[in-house]
Amino acid sequence: MPELPDLTIYVERMNALIGGHSLREISLKSAFVLRTVVPPLKQLVGARLRTVTRLGKLLVLHFDNDLVLAIHLMIAGRLRWRSGAAKKMIRSEIAIFMFDHGELSFTEASAKKRASIHVLASRKELGTLDRGGIEVLGATIMNFAAALARENHTVKRALTDPSILSGIGNAYSDEILHAARLSPVKLTQRLSHEEM
Repeated sequence: MPELPDLTIYVERMNALIGGHSLREISLKSAFVLRTVVPPLKQLVGARLRTVTRLGKLLVLHFDNDLVLAIHLMIAGRLRWRSGAAKKMIRSEIAIFMFDHGELSFTEASAKKRASIHVLASRKELGTLDRGGIEVLGATIMNFAAALARENHTVKRALTDPSILSGIGNAYSDEILHAARLSPVKLTQRLSHEEM
């Protein structure tokens, strides 16, 4: 599953490739991937992309007309840039975002279709998708320790809970615990200052 480091790279590459360009057309293979109906997806067509950011595990595309497109890749979702137009949709493709100079292909290689797209009327509405966890890269040790110790969970569960920490999932929590030499079943309220 793409997590914070992977999503950071997606944000950097998307800003470099499509930032400042207009969205010419959107093609969905299945309406199921679109989880919102208001505002309609077609309102994004013709809009210029200002910037791409991240909120938790969401990739957030901010457009000139204040509309926001949030993409959740889930476990098997991926994005791929094509500088030319595709002849037809490939099997795992669930959406194509066509820009004036190429296409952003959204694929999901899973039978369980969990990836999603949300269209929001403004940046303010983005709060409805925020799970509330702290941004670990911008947090102080005190903020981080307070968030982990707020409830008594196993360290593994606390690291992967998006209401506690933003952007960390199963794969990177294992890496974090391995590097810290901590047991995943240790309780957060029993962590020493050094372990924290």
